[in-house]
Amino acid sequence: MAEQLAQLADDRALLGRTSTAERVSDILRSRIADGFFPPGTRLSEDSIGGALGISRNTLREAFRLLTHERLLVHELNRGVFVRVLTVDDVEDIYRTRALVECAVVRGLGEPPYDLAGVARAVDEARRAAREGDWKRVGTANIHFHRELVALAGSERTDEVMRSVFAELRLAFHVVDDPHRLHEPYIARNQEVLDLLAAGDREGAERLLAGYLADSLERVLEVYRRRVGEDG
Repeated sequence: MAEQLAQLADDRALLGRTSTAERVSDILRSRIADGFFPPGTRLSEDSIGGALGISRNTLREAFRLLTHERLLVHELNRGVFVRVLTVDDVEDIYRTRALVECAVVRGLGEPPYDLAGVARAVDEARRAAREGDWKRVGTANIHFHRELVALAGSERTDEVMRSVFAELRLAFHVVDDPHRLHEPYIARNQEVLDLLAAGDREGAERLLAGYLADSLERVLEVYRRRVGEDG
């Protein structure tokens, strides 16, 4: 925790003189996504507030915002914790992803599409894989899907999926073998990109639907095992 707090203190400069709960929540959301505060971690008001140089009220409001986003949970008489997803949570996240991502691909207009952001995410995943950085591959994979959703050109859809992808990161942090989880999807992301570049929306949607179903099963393997151990 000391290392995380030291790095969190580096974020104080981001707050500036107009510190707000929204900015604090942005910082904490990013740190949770990066795995600095893994699922199940208790977040100390005193330690985090001191590291960021903010008031207790500001921090509590940031906690409230992130609780609303389902990234944190408040436990009576125990404090605030980074949320640990259940099997039902993971299934619901993937259900939402399939509904939204497939609909975005299906609803694309006539090609060509602006696939530059999607292509950058694919390239970033390949670079991270070559370096053996599988957490970064997972981040690039989420960027791929975020850029895919952005093809809809809808700020509201982007906002909804930002929250969904943030929750997805909580699931990824529980996976004990990120190499096994993420490696197969580097090539599959490229296949989706190639189909879209060719203007084949139907083919891209079919591939994406199967892709998300397979990814769900891989993540659920970990959750089923953990639930069994806890029981």
